Amino acid sequence: MTHEQRLVFDEILNAVITDFGGFYFAYEHGGCGKTFIWNGLSSAIRSRGKIVLNVVSSEIASLLLPGGRTAHYRFSIPITITDESTCNIKHGSLKAELLIQSSLIIWDEAPMLNKMGFEALNRTLRDLMSVTDQHKTHQPFGGKVVILEGDFRQILPVFRKGVDTIY
Repeated sequence: MTHEQRLVFDEILNAVITDFGGFYFAYEHGGCGKTFIWNGLSSAIRSRGKIVLNVVSSEIASLLLPGGRTAHYRFSIPITITDESTCNIKHGSLKAELLIQSSLIIWDEAPMLNKMGFEALNRTLRDLMSVTDQHKTHQPFGGKVVILEGDFRQILPVFRKGVDTIY
């Protein structure tokens, strides 16, 4: 592990151990060792008896992380989403309990998802965590440690009406 990778690893591990919460975005080109760090963090945190949720924005990449699932599956993000959407998770359900008990969420390929998906998860976690601690209602993602990770260079350009001019 490089010195820089170790700093990231230690920062996030400390946030999970102290239950301080935190929101991180890791941006780096492919092949620099991000998946290596996330696998190490997942192992270190799970060895302490805590729950780590590894999610990705595409199904193929879910195979690279231990227990990886697509974000839509894990969080029940609606396919048709609006600015006010929440995830389809009911209080008291198994998914709700899993989210409440989780200590870390690692979201790979985050830039591939519409921002409303993150906002829906944020609203859902704040609501779910308010049952255990009212102060968590005011913290991003209900006070969970969340890592969004991705490479904007891997996102394809959007062409309006098929015209080859990028807007």
